[in-house]
Amino acid sequence: MEVYEPFKEAIEEINKAGGERTKLCFQCGKCDSVCPWNRVRNFSIRRIVREANFGLSEIEKDYVWLCTTCGKCPSICPRDVRQIEDIVAVRRVANNYNIFSDTARPIKMVSSGLKSEGNPFGEDRKKRTAWTEGLSVKIFNEHTEYLLFTDCYLCYDPRMKKVAKTIANILNISGVDYGILGETENCCGESIRKTGNEELFKKLAKENIKNFIDRGAKKVITTSPHCLYTFKNEYPEFKVNFEVIHIVEIIYKLVKEGVLRFNKKFNKKVVFHDPCYLGRHMGIFEEPREVLKAIAGITLLEMEEERENALCCGMGGGRVWMETHKEERFSKIRVMQALEIGAEVLVTACPYCITNFEDTRVVLGLEDKIEIKDITEIIAEAL
Repeated sequence: MEVYEPFKEAIEEINKAGGERTKLCFQCGKCDSVCPWNRVRNFSIRRIVREANFGLSEIEKDYVWLCTTCGKCPSICPRDVRQIEDIVAVRRVANNYNIFSDTARPIKMVSSGLKSEGNPFGEDRKKRTAWTEGLSVKIFNEHTEYLLFTDCYLCYDPRMKKVAKTIANILNISGVDYGILGETENCCGESIRKTGNEELFKKLAKENIKNFIDRGAKKVITTSPHCLYTFKNEYPEFKVNFEVIHIVEIIYKLVKEGVLRFNKKFNKKVVFHDPCYLGRHMGIFEEPREVLKAIAGITLLEMEEERENALCCGMGGGRVWMETHKEERFSKIRVMQALEIGAEVLVTACPYCITNFEDTRVVLGLEDKIEIKDITEIIAEAL
């Protein structure tokens, strides 16, 4: 039997990076019992926490980079170990030494794009507003009520640009006074922070905050739950607070007040997938369902794993930038769950989820079996 001595220097480094709570873990195993990775392969979040506590983390190994930060394990942990913070702490140490597993190496390219152009794709910053062509979308100024923070995916990804246009049309029809930052908008930095690159996150956040303040922004609408999370929970670390809401929340408000009315039917069986960062992390479960219920013709279904127990799509925690083997994608399980209950449309409210489900649908050859839609796309069809 091998006996290991605690590696004190490594323990200090992990604790300094934010992993102090690893010592609270008493290895009950509840975290492993709910981790979605164990649906597709053997994985132990408990092991990572234990190794970090003794300074024995093998930061070059793939398992350090698997956690999607879905939030399931912290929600049931009896000791408040805060596994996400522990995982990110270990990744920060890996970043400090520039050590990445093979599947995590794309993060380096993503970081380069974020540094040079403010987006993970490395696309020209000047093209950030190309999606607005032909639309009535103004640049935000101090007299505008809402700042629409459009998110990198909605600005550059061909599929998600359609969602950006849809959102703008809905806000225009509703008479909402909004504007965008345009070329000066940066990535919110949430995902890159979860990969352990704290320095780059702070750079992006500080630039965004300065931009918000200089423009006079007080109310922010986000299109991504990840932006929502970081603006509400992480940007206050820089001593600022903005009123931040997700697009689903403002649409729910507009429907409830009678400003937004549905004139057409949507005669399909629909199931809503709760994105981890909209649902479990931010507690927004009922608003999207209530909006869908307000549309005539919809048969709203529910999957067995819904709301707080919803299955992660697999793209959080920076996994959106990493390689995931085809047979290990949670999204495959989720799409099949939707089909099993007879859903014709799998609808959600997160660019990562949509991108992942669209890809999975193609890989599984299910293009003619089920549609993948952002909730705003159904709303637009019913106006």
